[in-house]
Amino acid sequence: MKISAAIATLLASTSQVAAFAPAKLAPTTVRYSTSIRSVTAAQKEFFGITEEAAASPALSQDELKQMVGYKSVDDYVKSGMVVGLGTGSTAYFAVERLGQLLKDGTLTDIVAIPTSIRTKEQAEELGIPLVTLDTHSKLDVAIDGADEVDPDLNLVKGGGGALLREKMVEVCADKFIVIVDESKLCDGLGPGFPLPVEITPFCHEHTIRTIAALPSCEGCDAVLRMGSSSSNVNDGDEIAITDNGNYIVDLHFKEAIKDAPTMASELKNTVGVVDHGLFCGMTTAVIIAGSDGISVKE
Repeated sequence: MKISAAIATLLASTSQVAAFAPAKLAPTTVRYSTSIRSVTAAQKEFFGITEEAAASPALSQDELKQMVGYKSVDDYVKSGMVVGLGTGSTAYFAVERLGQLLKDGTLTDIVAIPTSIRTKEQAEELGIPLVTLDTHSKLDVAIDGADEVDPDLNLVKGGGGALLREKMVEVCADKFIVIVDESKLCDGLGPGFPLPVEITPFCHEHTIRTIAALPSCEGCDAVLRMGSSSSNVNDGDEIAITDNGNYIVDLHFKEAIKDAPTMASELKNTVGVVDHGLFCGMTTAVIIAGSDGISVKE
């Protein structure tokens, strides 16, 4: 399904309620900073991107993120639901939209489960009622972004450091809706974005060596995340600490991961690994924003 990119002008008012919020979007401004032209022919065919769209200018990344964030809530959240709230610059807009619709009465009787401290703080400021998995182990829908999406709808997540809580919440949802712009589409996971793995601080150097030696991880460069846990860019001298008090090692691959489910199993079975950023077989639908509007892949 396609929706004109002009919808962005209807969605362009945002509020700054969290430190990780994207820059505010001007109501009628369309910027041409992102191009869909870099998407491969195979990706165009699989995700339904037309040649006309590939040749046309696109909206900025923040505008694309806003479009999919708002649409995910409009299309998949109904009154009375338990909703999982993702973490990151794209999920931010879904949380914002949920707050708007609760405030104006369009949605009622909603409770939500945040996947990070940052998302919890944003939701509280918007007046979204919050619960936890301890009281609500079954969710109707969870909405979150992704760092990479392959043609089988497997994901790399955790660039923002919330991969453990994200997976714990999203695996409990009847529907897991992924929201991305077209820059996150890939033919194979790995080379385009490092794979985060959350590990225990105890003997972490041993665990990192063990991970790098796994058959499925052969050839990876395992890098301990430093500075802020919410970014895989080294921005400090101290080891990054997750919301759960753990460390993150980012696995850099030069070639696409050959078998993501096998790698996921090997990582999960490694003592010292808490969890990893491979989300395989979990996705219900991916909402993709491109320069010609929005497409949905299920």
